[in-house]
Amino acid sequence: MFKHILVPVDSSETAQKAVETAAGLARAFGSAVSVIYVIDPYPFTGLGSDFAYGQAEYLSAASAEAQEATEAARAVLSKAGVTVSTQVVEAHTIWRGILETAKTLGADLIVMGSHGRRGVEKVVLGSVAQRVLSHAQLPVFVVRG
Repeated sequence: MFKHILVPVDSSETAQKAVETAAGLARAFGSAVSVIYVIDPYPFTGLGSDFAYGQAEYLSAASAEAQEATEAARAVLSKAGVTVSTQVVEAHTIWRGILETAKTLGADLIVMGSHGRRGVEKVVLGSVAQRVLSHAQLPVFVVRG
């Protein structure tokens, strides 16, 4: 049914749950899995030049976190006997990076975590999962945190 599953990760427990769910689905359907970590290379846009000096440090830390998160996901999926590839993607918005990568890779399912934020926290921090759900043209399996 699903030949290629895309799993966007960060370094949260919720993302880990999504990886474990994707492993089960991939085993059941014989799917390949692509794990991605999306980095916004310009998180300080619009905040002024006072923050520009920190961009190199931010990108270095984000790249290190991305490597750690994708390797942790690879280990879980490989242990489950699933064919897995990993990739770090740069995109100005995380949800767009997820959807563009899904299209580029030919994924037919996205499995991702949702932190389940509500109220003011959701308004301030936003919801990547909700934006992916709203704009996706393929099935999205959301794992609650």
